[in-house]
Amino acid sequence: MLLLLAAAGGVGFGYFLRWIVSLGKRGSMELQIKQMMLEAKEDAKRITEDAEKKATKIIEERTKELKERESDLKKTEERLVRKEDLLDKRQLDLDEDTEEMKAKAERIKELREQAEQKLAQREQELQKIAGLSSEEAKNELLKQVEQTYQEDIAVRLQKLERDGADKYERKAQDILTTAIHRVGNSLQADVVSTTVVIPNEEIKGKIIGKEGRNIRAFERASGVDVIIDDTPGAITISSFDPIRRQVARVALENLMIDGRIQPAKIEETVEKAREEINVIIKKRGEEAAYEAGVHNLDPKLLIVLGRLHFRTSYGQNVLLHSIEMAHVAAIIAEELGANVQVARAGALLHDIGKAVDHEVTGTHVEIGRRILQKFNVDPEVIKAMEAHHEEYPYSNPESYIVQVADAISAGRPGARRDTVENYIKRLEDIEGIANSFSGIEKSYAISAGREVRVFVKPDEVSDIEARELARNIALKIENELKYPGEVKVNVIRESRSIEYAR
Repeated sequence: MLLLLAAAGGVGFGYFLRWIVSLGKRGSMELQIKQMMLEAKEDAKRITEDAEKKATKIIEERTKELKERESDLKKTEERLVRKEDLLDKRQLDLDEDTEEMKAKAERIKELREQAEQKLAQREQELQKIAGLSSEEAKNELLKQVEQTYQEDIAVRLQKLERDGADKYERKAQDILTTAIHRVGNSLQADVVSTTVVIPNEEIKGKIIGKEGRNIRAFERASGVDVIIDDTPGAITISSFDPIRRQVARVALENLMIDGRIQPAKIEETVEKAREEINVIIKKRGEEAAYEAGVHNLDPKLLIVLGRLHFRTSYGQNVLLHSIEMAHVAAIIAEELGANVQVARAGALLHDIGKAVDHEVTGTHVEIGRRILQKFNVDPEVIKAMEAHHEEYPYSNPESYIVQVADAISAGRPGARRDTVENYIKRLEDIEGIANSFSGIEKSYAISAGREVRVFVKPDEVSDIEARELARNIALKIENELKYPGEVKVNVIRESRSIEYAR
């Protein structure tokens, strides 16, 4: 019993102590809360004061900016008002000047009318006194003057005519002399052979090949005559066609660099050389048009023009001749007041037909006309170029200028040589005769025109027909051409069978 009472008393005393401790903690927490609330109020008051200061400062700054803007606007308004007043004043002055000008114009009109009336009255009075009209009086006066000074007038007219003719003659001579002096550069005449330098004498054997098969393959593929003699360090390529010579030269040089000289490689190299020459032709055409000052030509037409770089006329390079003509024609056209650009283009393109005249029938003028029409060249340019050999009438002033420029460029000393042109013409005629027969694949005149090699299509021409074809070509050459010695006609028929191992 006592134990239970003691236990109950202990428990009660424990709860009492716990209650006392909890009361103490509660009082301490309330103090902390009150302290925090005081600090929060102070922070809020400080933040509010700072915000009020910043707001006051911002308001002051904005107020100052508004005042400055108001001041600027006021100044601007004052300037506009002053300008408006000035414009009003100027408008008033202009109105006054206009009124004054109108008054002066009216006064001048009145004075003019009065003067015309007085002049008419005076003329009528003079006609009454003289008994003649104004036209009759003028004719009578001129008649008397003509009778009195007839001899003097005739002498003066003769002098003016003589002096005028001398003056125009001197002017023409000055123009032509200036044109020749400014562009009369020397030209190097082309020849019909090209020398290729070789690195050593052993390469000659490789080029000839076993039993001459390499040199025969090269001559067939390129259409030239390869001359290998005792000349040290050189091989000669001969052909009347300069493009073939250049193709052969490039191909031979590439073969020597490569070192592999055999028939299949020769054909491949010659084909690549043709592509390289085509690039050169295009470049030469573009350079010629730029140098002559002729622009906006069709790119394909420039390629045809570039072929003239490898063409000669009486030993004169045709492309250089055309460029020279363009400059001469421009000088003359400028002096005479003609169209300079039409004269330039007509002169540059006047011999364009020579680029393909060995492939197309007709004169080079007619071929050139068709080429220029195909590429939509200005009709005035076509008229200027077509009359330079008087095959067509002179249709514009530039056609006269182109003919004169052609005569200047071709006729000056040292420009041309007749023998080379005749020689090349004979070789072209030989090839033309060979190509006129059916079944011909290609033909080459070689050995200075003493031999023509004709390659026929094996599926169209048999061996028997090939022999007959050689005879017919020889007979036609005998009947149509004049030449020293004899011409060997060599008709070649070759069949190839190609198959691939895979």
